[in-house]
Amino acid sequence: MQPSNPHILRLDQFISELDQFDLIIDVRSPAEFALDHIPGAVNFPVLDNEERAQIGTLYKQVSPFAAKKLGAALVSRNIANHLESHLLELPREWRPLIYCWRGGERSGAFTHILNRIGWKAMQLEGGYQGFRRSVINGLEQAAHAFSFQVICGMTGSGKTRVLQEISALGAQILDLEGLAVHRGSVLGNEPDIAQPSQKGFETDLWNALRNLDPSKLVFVESESKKVGGLHIPDALMEKIRNGACIELRSSAQTRVSWLIREYHHFLTDTDIFKRKLALLTSHYGKVQIAKWNEAIDAGIFPELVEELLVKHYDPSYQSSIVRNFHRYDFENYVQLENDSDEAFARAAKAILTKQRGD
Repeated sequence: MQPSNPHILRLDQFISELDQFDLIIDVRSPAEFALDHIPGAVNFPVLDNEERAQIGTLYKQVSPFAAKKLGAALVSRNIANHLESHLLELPREWRPLIYCWRGGERSGAFTHILNRIGWKAMQLEGGYQGFRRSVINGLEQAAHAFSFQVICGMTGSGKTRVLQEISALGAQILDLEGLAVHRGSVLGNEPDIAQPSQKGFETDLWNALRNLDPSKLVFVESESKKVGGLHIPDALMEKIRNGACIELRSSAQTRVSWLIREYHHFLTDTDIFKRKLALLTSHYGKVQIAKWNEAIDAGIFPELVEELLVKHYDPSYQSSIVRNFHRYDFENYVQLENDSDEAFARAAKAILTKQRGD
């Protein structure tokens, strides 16, 4: 049933019209916004974190009426501040979409004021909660709609790098590690960059997939169900694991060289390196961890990296790839000659050639 308010954007129109707005305004608190938000949205909170908590307490401990009175005063003041700080120079033709948690009072107040001024502002039906349902449904639909070509390969073989080259050649990719801000191993977190929340990761996945063509193949890396602390949605993971596989193979020397380049931050901050290796104590014991720490102190990184590959990463890969990727074929591979830019470009072209059957 269509809402009676002409300034409300129905949820079933949301995806088709999302890119037509000049700005998407999230009026929730900064804490709510940080956990997840519509891609491209800006945060103009009508209640900040402390004010939202204050109103909630007043609602429960005094009365809804008392909470609404103070809330109206705070919301009015904050909307006025946003108008003066961000919106006064915008033309009459400017068209924003506004949302809050459920599409209720907070976004309704902001939308009403902007329309009274003369802008054609719209309020999202259902707010963030409605958007969240769209994300969950969209990911489920994508799991059925898309077909994936999986690039397999041992740690350090350069899968992410060759995936970027494949994208540069015009093919579609889904960069799970890039979206998760993690390289998918015990050493895989990015320095000084936190992973998104689970909801934020799913939103980024949804947004990436909505910009791809489901009639065309999508290249993706082989991953475990979790990338760092984030979980790949089950239906999407199952579809990826049923994709055709091609392996990117690299020599031990190339893999070591590439890993030292990619993880150079561990060479300059060895304390972090040691803390990460300590997470493997239950697998290898304190004596082995102590030997690896001695290698770090001695600066013999190539030997250490090769030993980590042989002892830890390679056995894990070999045991999991056949078990989890049912269409893995040992004979279907492309060899990476070295870790130069030219070699990655050649490997990407060879993968595309094999996929087309040329």
